[in-house]
Formats: sequence, structure tokens, C-alpha cells
Amino acid sequence: NDYIRQWIPKTKAYLDIPLERENPSDRSCIICGTDGVYKCHGCFGEPLSCTSCCRTQHQRLPFHRVSQWTGSFFEESCLVKSGMVIWLGHGGNACPWDDDVGESALFTTGEGDSNDTDAESILNEPNAEPSTKEAHDLPTSVPFIKNNKAMTTIVDKSGVHTHIVKYCTCPEADTADIQLFNMGLFPASFIEPKTAFTFDVLNDFLLDNLECGTSAMNYYSKLRRMTTSVFPHLVPDCYRELMRVARQWRKLKLLKWNGFSHEDKEVRPGDLALFCPACPQPGTHVTLPAGGTTKDIDANNGSGRETPSWLYTRSLVTDGNFKAEHLHATNPADEVSLMDGRGFMVGDALYKEHLAIAKDAMQRSECNNHHAVNLANASRHRLEATGIGGCACARHGCFVPHAMVDFQKGERQMNMDYALCEALKLNAKGIRRVLTFYDVNCQYHKHLQDRIADSPLLKMHDELEITPSIGLWHVHGHQDSCYVRYASNFIQGTARIDSEIMETLWVPLNIISPAARGMGTPHRKECLDYQMNDCNFTKMIRMSKSLCRKYKEAMKGVADSNMAFERLDETADADKVKDWEAQERLAHEQRRHDPTAMDIYEVQLRKAPTRKQQELRLLTAQGRRPGEARRRGAAMWLAEGLAIKEAQVMLQIDVRKLGHRATDTQ
Repeated sequence: NDYIRQWIPKTKAYLDIPLERENPSDRSCIICGTDGVYKCHGCFGEPLSCTSCCRTQHQRLPFHRVSQWTGSFFEESCLVKSGMVIWLGHGGNACPWDDDVGESALFTTGEGDSNDTDAESILNEPNAEPSTKEAHDLPTSVPFIKNNKAMTTIVDKSGVHTHIVKYCTCPEADTADIQLFNMGLFPASFIEPKTAFTFDVLNDFLLDNLECGTSAMNYYSKLRRMTTSVFPHLVPDCYRELMRVARQWRKLKLLKWNGFSHEDKEVRPGDLALFCPACPQPGTHVTLPAGGTTKDIDANNGSGRETPSWLYTRSLVTDGNFKAEHLHATNPADEVSLMDGRGFMVGDALYKEHLAIAKDAMQRSECNNHHAVNLANASRHRLEATGIGGCACARHGCFVPHAMVDFQKGERQMNMDYALCEALKLNAKGIRRVLTFYDVNCQYHKHLQDRIADSPLLKMHDELEITPSIGLWHVHGHQDSCYVRYASNFIQGTARIDSEIMETLWVPLNIISPAARGMGTPHRKECLDYQMNDCNFTKMIRMSKSLCRKYKEAMKGVADSNMAFERLDETADADKVKDWEAQERLAHEQRRHDPTAMDIYEVQLRKAPTRKQQELRLLTAQGRRPGEARRRGAAMWLAEGLAIKEAQVMLQIDVRKLGHRATDTQ
């Protein structure tokens, strides 16, 4: 606010400067000093230049927006009117095999001062479409020229441009689309491309989509307004081309980032997705002890100590999100998938096969009324997918590749079974223990092994030990017994995690879900894949700082906890401590097959005695029974006093109800 107050007196001085820039007193070209007829809005300071200098200076900057002096003001124009030509195939230089290279060389040497004559010759070609000539008769404030056979529409983050593009005509020249791509332009077609997108605009759109949830329609609408604020409806409509090319560009970036550009190898499920760099992944960044199990002696430390199993324990949290809906596709038979299971969303064919053969068990929650259980079969006929569900690592909040599924009804067990089994396959060879967190694990985990055994498409290692748990926030919505059986506080090696992190991971997905709701099925999955991959990437680049902070907090917490425990342990009976430790070991051994073994931790609460029972206890302690009033002891005296006090309170309540105008009857 202080800065705003200081700026208010300067408003007039600030306002004068933009007005002066509209009609500068000195209109000399900054290069040669002649009359400056072009003002570039993309160059720093908006310098003025003559036609020749403008063309020469922007030969490598063809997507700057310019204005042209009319004699009384600057109107929006384009670089084509300065005679600019974009050459392909020779690093931006003219092709020596081109028939017009002699004439075009004039435009790149800075000689002469040709201005609008070249643009006019293009527009007045015999083969130009009538609509093109009519478009040139539109008001000159439209800073683009509609396409004819010699013009190409190029979409950049600065707006939509129309340029003369000359292709290399050498005998061994690449095809037109490859020539465009070599110069950083993504062609919208491949035979005779007339529309292209710069790499900059594609990167800008994808980043806007990630950070702001900007849809392709809104983004292209912005580009049209940047091109001309007065006639945006006259700008060529490349919205559909933008959606298609953005999908292709997204796939290319993922292939490049994940190392598939240097060698021709098969892209397997989940290969185009990042996972957590801190979770144990044998063969990737973790070497298991000799023998391959966590029970073996760690050969690396040479101390003969047994390796703690929690070092090689995978922690997974599972959850569903019903904001990521999807409408039925208009023409599903014509859709083409570019990913199909290569990212986070599972492959379509095997998943549908699993759903077709899986048994849809109708069950009611035996715990509290959980919607995830009771509404699992709720159907919404207008939607192809009612939401998504999947897995993430519980410690660091990274989505697990190829472990995100679509819901057809509610959050059914058959959906989550497939997601969990796919998550347990990812770089998990040698992992013997997994902690799974789910809001309704008290119901979901009961028959998990039976459901896996009944399905030929669900696989899990026989030696894998799964310890079910419930997040520390959701567990308090369960019955009291679920707390000691499933809360992470009572599971060894779990560390201090609330396991509710997936609730926060849905937030960025919910931003793009409305735009993805009406997309084609493959397009929607690709958008979700890219968003989840970016979420994992941001986690990865910030993880070192986060882990260092948590490590310092943990060291302090361990010291404080040890001090408090030692004080408590000193006051306890030694024999009782040994008995408690034995009970604890037995409970943890049995919990895998019987979660009720953890009930030893449950606090045994007894109902408080009534007043009459307490009065009788006091009388018994005094060694006497109720008798005459004068012989009654302190217990009876106290009871009578409480009764009198209660009567007084009730009388006060009645008096307040009567008010100041009580009737005779009252």
C-alpha cells in the first residue's frame, strides 16, 4: 500500500510516456538514420526502422509484431509487408536451387527499399483464391493476410502470423514437414503443410495447461486477441490443429525425457512416467542385501547386523477422485491413442478384460457407514468414467506409473485391485514387504488375496507381505477398534506419516478435469498422464530440500521422544515391562493374519458409576448403612447437599421461565 500511495502523484508522468510513444518526435531509423516507418513491439524499447532494416533485422526474428507509420499514426502491420521471406533447409539462408533466389537475395542484403510491392505481388498472383483478394480489401488494421498458395500460417506465442515460406529444392532435400520441423516449426499436416506451430508456443501452452489449467480453446482465444484485439474473429481458426499437435508434441517430449530417442527399444507400460527417486526400487537405485531378501545379513556394511526391513519396504497410499469425470465419446471407434498405458493411466485392453471377468461383490460396510463401500456400485449412465483411482507412494506423494484406473460406477474393489497389483509390479523385484494405506482398508483388505487368486489378470508375489493401514485422518471416522488395528502409529517401520497425501495430489488434477471432461478418451488420459508426470517432477526437484528439513525435525523428535519414554520407563514395574514387550512382539507377529491381535493397545474404558452407586460405596467404606438422619455419616450428608443444590438450580430455571408477569396460576 505504501508503494501505491507513492505512485499516485506520478500517474500523469507515467501516462504521458505511452502517449508519446504512439507518435514519437524523432522517427529516424536506428540503423541507417532514414525515415523509420516500422515500429517493432517485440524488440526492446520498440525501436523504429526503415523497411529494409526492419526486414534485415527480423530475418531471424520473424514472429515479432510490428506497426507501420501511415503518416499520422502507427497501425498494426506484419513483417510480410516489409518483404520478409522465411527460407528452410539451409539454416535460414536462401536455397541456391530456388528459381527466385536472385530476386529474394535483395531482401536479405539490405539493398534497396522495397516495401509493399512484394506483398502485393503475392496477393495478386493469378492462382490466388478470390477470398484472399477480398481479405486484402479489409481494413488495414488486420495485421495478417489470409492464406493463399504462397502463404503459410504460423502460430507463435506472440500470436498468429502469416508468412511467405520458401522450401529447399535441392535434389536430396527433406520433405516439407521435416524442413519445417528442423527450423523449430511443428507442421499441422505432412504433404503440403500450410499451418505450423512454433516449439515455443507448444511449450508455452503445455506449461499454461500444467500451471493454470488453461484449455486449448482459451489459450487459442488468447492468441487470436494478441494477434488483433479488434478483429479476433478474422484470425485463422487453428484450434483443432493446436489440440492435435499439442498431443504429438507432448508424446515427443516424454519419449525424449525418458531416453527413447537414442535407441529403438520397446516402450513398456509406465516407461514414459517418472516415479519417486527416494522409494526403494531394486535394480534402479537400490541394491538388496546378499540373497535378495531383507532378512539376510547386509553384506555391504560388514558389521554382521541384520538389515532393517523398513529400509526395503514400499509404502503405497490408494484413493479415488470423483472430480475427474469423463463423458461418453462421440466416435470412440475413430479415436487414436498415443500413450495407452505408457504413462500413469493403465492400458485399456487388459483393464477392460479384467473388469469383464471380475466378480462384482455387493457388500455393506461392517464398520461405520463408509461411502466408498456403500456407494461402490452407484452408477451414472451419462458418464463413461465417474472418476479415477490409483496409487502413490505414501512417504513422498509421487504417483505410481501405470497404476491409475477409471471408475465405471463407484469406487469398486475390482477397480482398486487392478491399480494396486499394477503398482506392486513397478521395480519391485525383491521387495518383500509393502504397507498399503486406504480409507476403507478394514473392509477392502479382508478378501484381497481371494480376489487376486480368482482373477487370472491379477498377480502378486506369493512371498509379498502386505500390511494394511488407514490414514490418520480417516481412521478416526471408523469404529474405535480400527484405530489400534490400522493406524500407522502402531505399525513398526512406518515412520511418522499421515498417509493422507493423496488428497493433496488431486488438487492439480481437479484444475484440468473440467476441460478434460469432454475430450476424447485417449486425449483425456494423455492430459492426466502429463499432469501427474509434472507433479512427480516437481516433487523430485524439491525432494532433497524437503528430506533434509524432515531429517532435522526427526532427529529432534527422536531425542525428545526417547527422553520422555525413559522417564516413563523408569516409573514402570520391570516385570510388567517384560510382560508388555512379550505381548507386543506376539501381537505384531499375528497382525498379518489377525488384525484383532492389536487390540491389546486399545484403552479399556469402564463406565463411570452412578451417583447412587458412589453413595453406596462411600457408605460401605464408612462401615455403616443408611439410618436416621441424625446418625447418617459424611456420605449421606454430601448426597443431601448435592440434592439441595440440584433443587436450587431447577428453581432458578423455573423462575427465569416465568419472567416478570407471572399469572396467579403460575
